[in-house]
Amino acid sequence: MAGGWTRDGAVSEQIEASINDELARLKARRGPQGESATHCAECEEPIPEARRQAVPGVKPCVDCVAARDARPQARGGFNRRGSKDSQLK
Repeated sequence: MAGGWTRDGAVSEQIEASINDELARLKARRGPQGESATHCAECEEPIPEARRQAVPGVKPCVDCVAARDARPQARGGFNRRGSKDSQLK
């Protein structure tokens, strides 16, 4: 299907790239894996046994995770691939 200035298959490639980006983001959020640390990787405070058993592979303590989650994350409000639709906003 021709799409004006785009080559054939460009829309499908963009959709596939967006899906792959989202899957990679979700895999990164999957959480820790492996053996839990006994002390926090960021502040060196001991990690309670209950947390180490509840979250396998945990590295940071609860306070460090809460501080990291409280920081604002910059997210673009536009399509970074530059589609015409994102430029019409």
